[in-house]
Amino acid sequence: MKRVLWILLIACTALAQQPRKIIRIGGGNGEEVTKDWPKLAASDDAFGSIDALARALNERDLFAGTVLIAKDGKPLLTKSYGKGNDDDTKYNIGSINKIFTQVALLQLRDVGKLDFSKTLRTYLPDFPSKIADRITIQQLIDHSSGMGDVFGERFAAGHASLDSLQDYLKLFADQPLQFEPGTEHRYSNAGYIALGLVIEKLSGQTYYDYIHNHIYKPAGMMSSGSFAASDAVANRATGMTGEPHRRVPNTNFLPARGSSAGGGYATAADLLRFTRALPQLLGAKTYESFVGKVPGVSWAGGTPGANAVVELEGPYTIIVLSNYDPPSATYLGGQARVALGLPTE
Repeated sequence: MKRVLWILLIACTALAQQPRKIIRIGGGNGEEVTKDWPKLAASDDAFGSIDALARALNERDLFAGTVLIAKDGKPLLTKSYGKGNDDDTKYNIGSINKIFTQVALLQLRDVGKLDFSKTLRTYLPDFPSKIADRITIQQLIDHSSGMGDVFGERFAAGHASLDSLQDYLKLFADQPLQFEPGTEHRYSNAGYIALGLVIEKLSGQTYYDYIHNHIYKPAGMMSSGSFAASDAVANRATGMTGEPHRRVPNTNFLPARGSSAGGGYATAADLLRFTRALPQLLGAKTYESFVGKVPGVSWAGGTPGANAVVELEGPYTIIVLSNYDPPSATYLGGQARVALGLPTE
């Protein structure tokens, strides 16, 4: 299967705020891909400039999706671009699901059900590999466990049957660690499947039900979910992958259902609701450790036919969702920062 072109995630350890940093995983160089794309400068008419750039990128078939920019939680720009996309479109948000997984883990920790310093075996005694005795929950959260990916030949051969977190285990449970736990950092989708299984074990619910009941529902995110590929879902975007003006649907690359590592769907408005609800979902102290006393985080994800970014910077929230390959959304999100005069490093 075609590997992710560009996955971008700003990692919070979920225990202490760390300097803002970007981790890029997968083939392709965003700067090389976008070197001839239109660019913005800081502008007195930032929203007009962002809209004009989105329209220009759409005309060149480089972007299709929704842009939402809010200040102090209030939307100042919400516009959609491309065939079939509107403000109610539900986009595949890729690895942004990992942020929901982190929030769920923090909730369980804060009610005393979970200790991040304990091993995976503590919470999953039946995990089918001895590696569970060697890696901690914290190492899984911050991608230092040594566990690898779920993508590869096994995924390509069986992606249509991946309907639960247990189904994903067969992709990696028998694989050795890539390095000694705690000695390196390497992006791990497999690690976040394991974390989803911990959430299921401790809550007594499926991962999908826990996220719905403890994040989506209290935040008012009623258009979001890990919808099955076979479900008839109103306003779900079809991912389009490939070269401009020669794109094809990505449906042959998708699992039967997304997971705790990624692949759920959300609208831009729902993601804004999530950012506004975070202080209540986490509590004031945990919220500050998660996003900073003055918010300064960026979460994003991508896969063929999907790219999404959510940026919190001071009073601003920038959300760009796309049903095109990376870096369609992350590029426009970065240019929105420039137009608004926000830091870009």
